[in-house]
Amino acid sequence: MRKYPFLLLFLLATFTISAQTVKDSICNYYAIETIPMPQGLLAETGAVDFLPDGRLIACFHKGEVMTYDRSKKEWKLFAEGLHDPLGILVVSNQEVLIMQRPELTRVTDTDNDGRADLYETVTDQFGISGNYHEFAFGPIKDKEGNLYFSLNLASGLGGIFDEVRGTLDTLGRPGRMFSTVPYRGWVMKLDKQGHLIPWASGFRSPNGLGFDLQGNLFVPDNQGDWIGTSPLYHVQKDHFYGHPSSLVWSAGFPDVNPLNVPVVDLDKMRTKAAVLFPQGFMANSPTQPLCDTTKGKFGPFAGQMLIGEMNHPRLIRLMMETVDGQIQGACVPFYDSCGLRMGNNRMAFAPDGSLWIGQNDHDAWTGAEGIQRITWNGKVPMEVYSMNLTKNGFDLTFTHPVDRKTATQLANYQFKRYYYEYHRAYGSDQFDVKPVDVKKIKISRDGKKVSLNLSELKPGYVYEMRLKNLQSTEGKPVLNTLVCYTLNKLRK
Repeated sequence: MRKYPFLLLFLLATFTISAQTVKDSICNYYAIETIPMPQGLLAETGAVDFLPDGRLIACFHKGEVMTYDRSKKEWKLFAEGLHDPLGILVVSNQEVLIMQRPELTRVTDTDNDGRADLYETVTDQFGISGNYHEFAFGPIKDKEGNLYFSLNLASGLGGIFDEVRGTLDTLGRPGRMFSTVPYRGWVMKLDKQGHLIPWASGFRSPNGLGFDLQGNLFVPDNQGDWIGTSPLYHVQKDHFYGHPSSLVWSAGFPDVNPLNVPVVDLDKMRTKAAVLFPQGFMANSPTQPLCDTTKGKFGPFAGQMLIGEMNHPRLIRLMMETVDGQIQGACVPFYDSCGLRMGNNRMAFAPDGSLWIGQNDHDAWTGAEGIQRITWNGKVPMEVYSMNLTKNGFDLTFTHPVDRKTATQLANYQFKRYYYEYHRAYGSDQFDVKPVDVKKIKISRDGKKVSLNLSELKPGYVYEMRLKNLQSTEGKPVLNTLVCYTLNKLRK
């Protein structure tokens, strides 16, 4: 009988140790709901948005456009017959703009019966060769009312039709991904007067567009030829972002195969990514960037941007800043697993502040099908809220005051830096990988900011940081311990 008290003490001690080592989970702060889909629908979601009356409106791969009333759990068909729609912009309860493969289309319910009866071409002033990979994404609207959309390159794994729409340029045909008709590989602007303007070039597969609170336009791309790892670009007029095939449609570009331009010259022309997503462990196929405009309804990261990811059950949070006139910054996992599926292709915030996510495994993409909804429960996780470059290292601001004992240990901050090579080949290894030591730590009076002095800061590198054993004063561990900062410019 005497052995039982010792056994009880042993079990209690074991439980205490286990409880201390259990990591926190995003499930403790956000809840996820899977939306029931209509029977028989191929729910490869190409776009989601919200009507002024609060209903969801979504596009699907086979051309259906449907509305969903959550209070009634009721789906209704709004429009059909569209070709691979991958973007939607709500104008009113009766009118939406839809980006389908051949054109940007205005779809309207003119008699208020809940079904669209008028389909109008807004613009089709771009080429189609018939290649299966010529997707079209968008549109989104800026503060002045101009529209932006992006056009995918064609794939060398598919051919082109004998008859194409638009000018055929054989100089754009070579390569793994190609641009044989205008304006493949471009971001386009449609101004309020209806003029279509080629805005920026050099994209491979720009699946999604988004504005931040300041009106800066961001577009992601996917790893591939000429793209070492998936990037997010701050897109500006007349800039070139790296994939040369689209240069055949650039005014003033010489009449030569752009793939034959020396890499060193292309590198001088290109605008580098604001954020790089390290391939494999951060993201493989980033999708739509979306600014949190909920003013706190979705949690403590209001004003920051989220971005979807196709190949992982993950959403990523972005922490960006302007350094020496250029936007750059960090990415960190935001929502991992915890019921989230893969294929997170499109996102939209509902009026109540919940986040709706449309998923897609279109054309054998890695992903899933359907729509999920994420809501915040009001509790704040222990997270890196922001990561800001200093002259000597980085300032980390946390959502809760840090425990000073763990936060002052140098070994709890593990840095390394590396770069991805710009070249014609598909993807890139990490080059010049080197650990970077933390030399000094300073903690602010309120305990929320940790200033790190590093042994080296070098532009042109990704600085990967992994946090170990950090926790808040209340014992909450840091939820996401991987942060990657893209350092293009140093602070002067």
